[in-house]
Formats: sequence, structure tokens, C-alpha cells
Amino acid sequence: MSIVTKTGDKGETALMYGRRVSKSNPRVDAYGCVDELNAALGLARAFSENPFISGQILSVQKDLIVVMGELATAREDIDRYVKDEFKLTDAEMVDRIGGVIVDLEKDKSLYPKDWVIPGGTVVSAALDFARTTARNAERRVAALRNLNPEILRYLNRLSDFCWVLARYSEKKS
Repeated sequence: MSIVTKTGDKGETALMYGRRVSKSNPRVDAYGCVDELNAALGLARAFSENPFISGQILSVQKDLIVVMGELATAREDIDRYVKDEFKLTDAEMVDRIGGVIVDLEKDKSLYPKDWVIPGGTVVSAALDFARTTARNAERRVAALRNLNPEILRYLNRLSDFCWVLARYSEKKS
């Protein structure tokens, strides 16, 4: 099957289970922003030579697949989504990245005395870009109604995760 389906040529796309919506639909915009975040993290991971950093980013990228799948499913189809054994965003995902933040924050030297200017290293710059992309995704997701609250918690925590991981990357380089 080709990537070229031509089904979106008139400005529509399909959610999970085939519901057609406009490409300007807020749900499509939200999961599109999360997709951009995943790509930004992929750039950071591609540049990283630190196995800890790369591993943490990859774990988050896998989480974002869960987030995007859930966002790409209309609320009317969420029971079917779960029945089909797709995972939902949950507190365990939030707690995992929160735990990494807490562990990294034990090193107080990661906190500069002044504002951070992105670009200390390629990896930290990519992580800072991912952080701002996470904030954008969070704003877009916040505009949706009837949403699993763990998605917003996850994205909120993720921007903090990117910030502290960027500072860790700078210190390790």
C-alpha cells in the first residue's frame, strides 16, 4: 500500500476507525503538535551520544505514540480503542518522567544562576526546542474537551523533563 492515498487532497483526514474530519480540526491540530514534538525529540536523540539521554528520549517517544493514538481517536470510539488493546495515557507514564526529573534535580548545579539561553550544545538546543514544542502541544491539547486529564499532565511534565535533560546534557558535554 502506498503512502499516497489521495484521501486528504480536499482538506480532510481520518481519525482512528475512519471518522473523517477537517485537517483544521482541533483534535488533528493537537496530535499534529505532539507529532512535531516527537520529531523534535528524535532530532535530540539522533545527536546524543550519551546512552542515558538517548534512552530517556526514546522512552518518551514511545509514550508520545500512546498520546497521539489516544488523541487521534474520537471520544465516541475510545471504548473500541481500549477493546482493541491500545494503551491510554496514564499516571504511570507521568510518574515515570516525573521520577527522572526528581533524580536529575538532586544535582543542584544543573540550575544556572541566570536565564538559560538555548544553544549550549547541539543536544541541549534540540531538547530546548523540544521543550517549547511540548508547551505548544500542551496548549493545543488543553483546547480539547472531554479529554483524558493524564494527557495534559504528561505534556506539562514533559516540558520540564526536556528542560532538565537539556541542562544535564550541557553538564555532561
